[in-house]
Amino acid sequence: MLERGRVANSWRRERWDSLRLLTPNWQTRLPGAHYAGPDPDGYMTRDDVVAFIDGYAAASRSPVRTGTEVTSVRTADGGYHVTTGDGVIACHTLVLASGACNLPSVPALREAVPASIEQLTPFDYRDPARLPDGGVLVVGASATGVQLAAEIHRSGRPVTLAVGEHVRLPRTYRGRDVLWWMDATGVWAQRHDEIDDLERARRLPSPQLTGGATLDLNTLAAAGVTLAGRLAAIRDGHALFSGGLRNVFALADLKMTRLLDAFDTWAQATGRDGEFAPPERYEPTAVPASSRLRLDLGSGEIGTIVWATGFRPDYRWLHVPVLDAKGLLRHDGGVVTASPGLYGLGLPVLRRRRSTYIHGIEDDAREVIGHLAAHLGL
Repeated sequence: MLERGRVANSWRRERWDSLRLLTPNWQTRLPGAHYAGPDPDGYMTRDDVVAFIDGYAAASRSPVRTGTEVTSVRTADGGYHVTTGDGVIACHTLVLASGACNLPSVPALREAVPASIEQLTPFDYRDPARLPDGGVLVVGASATGVQLAAEIHRSGRPVTLAVGEHVRLPRTYRGRDVLWWMDATGVWAQRHDEIDDLERARRLPSPQLTGGATLDLNTLAAAGVTLAGRLAAIRDGHALFSGGLRNVFALADLKMTRLLDAFDTWAQATGRDGEFAPPERYEPTAVPASSRLRLDLGSGEIGTIVWATGFRPDYRWLHVPVLDAKGLLRHDGGVVTASPGLYGLGLPVLRRRRSTYIHGIEDDAREVIGHLAAHLGL
């Protein structure tokens, strides 16, 4: 097992200070290791996650070579040659478990931002105190965007949040964490070969959740965060936002309501309805009385832009023709059919909807490694 830095390297070096897991502690588990602390319904901090993974590596005696960066992978001798800073490793099979969030995905229009504006990604951001003076434009309203917008606004800075497609969820529903419902009803266990539009499912933004109370656009607007539409262009030093917030909000609200309806239907069908608090419904996302369409980036109103526009994997070292036009790994449930003996793990909806969450890796890994063993004739 090759690790470019220390165990849990990305958690140590590429996460902001206040980050907490979106999943409750009881859901943080790996094969043979479960949360055993005093707060099962809490949410691990960044440092807690580092300690959990570090401890797991030690307890499982995983053969991890730390400080070993892979610089190239090529086909050779019926298998693969993996070039690292410590030399070349030849292997018959190779599992790519480098993750889906190695690089921030920032739109090309960042090049049009005036030089006077500081630009950060979630990899760069640590806490509000380190930001330049002035207001902040946060671009993107998925989990990362809403969390950073809330934290920066609490520090006393004016915040504008550019909102595009998003997934709205309450933190708890009928007295249980919403992710408990996702588990119990089988939503997260849905397999990749059961999903009608798998490509879209793999592109869905992360839900608007935080490690704590419900954090949605109504909460942010009530606190004083300015909501704008999707950042469509930057022209002549002005940020231009799309209209249509009403439609964007309505779609997210509709999808949330459908999901909550499905939870209620499951509770009734399984005879468990009486175990939970009564069904709840939430106020629609409020549309601002006047939606902001333009922001002068040269006026001094904004000192920083935080690009919370998603992440992508980094396969610049993979010199095997198995990537699509967007640089994503082409695979069938983690099996790279175009290059026998090559596998992937930890990618969105790899084999199940929960694939990218810590507790979702075990079942995926068992099935992928089962295919690998059969490939080797074991």
